[in-house]
Amino acid sequence: MTPELLAPAGSPAALQAALDHGADAVYLAWGAFNARRGAQNFSEEEFAKAISDCHLRGVRVFLTLNILLSDRELPAALEAARTASRLGVDAVLLQDWGLFRLLRQVLPDLPLHASTQMSLFTSGGANEVAGDGCERVVLARECSAGETAAICRNCFAEIEVFIHGALCMCYSGQCSMSAILGGRSGNRGRCAQPCRLPYGVNEPAGKKRPLSLKDNCLAPYLGQMEDMGVACLKIEGRMRRPSYAAAVTEVYARLLREKRVPTEEEQALLEQAFSRSGFTDAYWMGRKGSGMFGFRPETASALLEAPPPSKEERRIPVRFSCRVEGVGIPTLLTAKDEDGHTVTVTGAPPEAARNRSLTAEDLAARLGKTGGTPYRCAGTEALVEPGLSLSAAAVNALRRDALAALSAVRTAPPSRRECFPPPPLPEIDKAQAEPQFTISVASAAQLTGGLLDFRPARVYVPLELLAELSALPEAGTEWCALLPRVWRDQDEDLLRRWLDRAKDLGVTGALLGNLGHLPLVRGSGLRLYGDYGLNVFNSHALAYLRDKGLDSACLSFELRFSQMRDLQKLLPAEAIIYGRLPLMITENCLMQTRSGCRCHEPNFLQDRTGAAFPLLPAFGHRTEIQNSRCLWLADRRDWRHLGLAYARLRFTTESPAECVQVCRGYQEGTGAAGEFTRGLYLRGVE
Repeated sequence: MTPELLAPAGSPAALQAALDHGADAVYLAWGAFNARRGAQNFSEEEFAKAISDCHLRGVRVFLTLNILLSDRELPAALEAARTASRLGVDAVLLQDWGLFRLLRQVLPDLPLHASTQMSLFTSGGANEVAGDGCERVVLARECSAGETAAICRNCFAEIEVFIHGALCMCYSGQCSMSAILGGRSGNRGRCAQPCRLPYGVNEPAGKKRPLSLKDNCLAPYLGQMEDMGVACLKIEGRMRRPSYAAAVTEVYARLLREKRVPTEEEQALLEQAFSRSGFTDAYWMGRKGSGMFGFRPETASALLEAPPPSKEERRIPVRFSCRVEGVGIPTLLTAKDEDGHTVTVTGAPPEAARNRSLTAEDLAARLGKTGGTPYRCAGTEALVEPGLSLSAAAVNALRRDALAALSAVRTAPPSRRECFPPPPLPEIDKAQAEPQFTISVASAAQLTGGLLDFRPARVYVPLELLAELSALPEAGTEWCALLPRVWRDQDEDLLRRWLDRAKDLGVTGALLGNLGHLPLVRGSGLRLYGDYGLNVFNSHALAYLRDKGLDSACLSFELRFSQMRDLQKLLPAEAIIYGRLPLMITENCLMQTRSGCRCHEPNFLQDRTGAAFPLLPAFGHRTEIQNSRCLWLADRRDWRHLGLAYARLRFTTESPAECVQVCRGYQEGTGAAGEFTRGLYLRGVE
């Protein structure tokens, strides 16, 4: 089956461009809750008209509600989804687990799609969200062809793939760089794109842009995707001009229709529409490296005009069946489209012919004149009794009435259940008067007796590090395996073996930063705790994770203290109170050089201000970028009174002695030595 072509509609003009150039579906935003809040987007009137215009032409409409939402914002987001459902929107794209849970409760018939912001890249993760009611999963853009094919085989939900447009350096949904550095959160639709700026790797920033990836272009692989069962092909670009939507949609629609690869002229047209030093297909091909990187000069010009669409091809085929049976008997006309919609209207009765009688051929010719409408006549069956006459005006009126009735049927919103008001949250309160300390480490050297003398409630150790240890120190703490934030299906046998090894060492808990971790650890006997990668932003997200079997959850460090305090603690809640906050996790290893990889040496990324961001190796030869300044709250007491059950000290680049010193500082409530940050807990994010 040919995949659906999904085009961006960042404005009414871009929507019209996508419609005119062959989109099967469009995704757009209405209201404040979407991941492209800087686009023009749609007013309520424009949104309603967009749904009607699209459905008239057989094009589906998806609403983006794909940001993290606070408790105060959830009611408005619910109302937006409710209005969209009543208008007939075909699906809603989501990131937030709390909104996901609420929508399944109150709008059970509304189709939901898992946004790429949910960070799903394994079969287990895709099936987990599908089992909870998502009918489509948008995969991470870093997935290769082989990985995508495996998920298509293993997942019972539809799979959507980004085929063209911008690539973020960080896994979508896991980037906090814009938020931490400037207060504009990518998880809240306000990304300032710091990845497009110059940086130096282990040197001062110059002209190099080691975080700026070329745009994705998978035009040569559409047939491959169709064969593997990809349901939808998505074009990125809601922030771009209508001419971009027109040109790119036109090329991809033509390639799908004609089942071929692009010509040199079509490839050039895509580059003229927008590119950053050309395109890349590296992730799809399972490659990484310097050839993926590029940027767009400020002087670059965009395509101003798109190729004109073939209007006949875009019109909806309709078949007519007409009966002209006798004097005084109303004429019957039935119109049927290819989607199975059928309408029948009656018109003026014929008169006895005075001169020339109406023939079936005459009637078919008159009915076929559908110019100026979204329809084209695909065939007519006409039954005309001899000796009758019907005026051209009467036939035209009959055709207009039939097409108007067909349009009304095509644009009528479906009947969907509504279960408002939402059911209340369970009457559970796991808030604590004072949190217990937890500790996470990045190296075995940090696990000293002095650190463990601090008597943390839990110690989180990376699973790959546990696999190298022969024993764990004796300590009155719970040992927990910190699972890799990013991995693939093919890694899961190894991860399960490591988990068995960790249990043999005495590990009793697992820290999960992705929904796909759940299938890995179910039945393991380990207690399950949620990490910051799950982006817990509201009380309903805590309820969702509680329903999934978690015993505690780390709150998003993009929340303010006041928001953390006001959450209903349906699970024991944890917050990071010390450490270098993670800014990005990248598929590309930033320390790779022509002479080899320097992953396990001290490395840093330096920006134009001279700030140095440590680079740590991550599982799978990936990189995690840390903030240049450590979060320090030891000299404040407000974090102790938020109802938290756990407060985490996150050690990354610290020496063993520095780890102990930090612990002592938090015991004694001392101020920080040197530069530090309060994170986002006081100032919040846009």
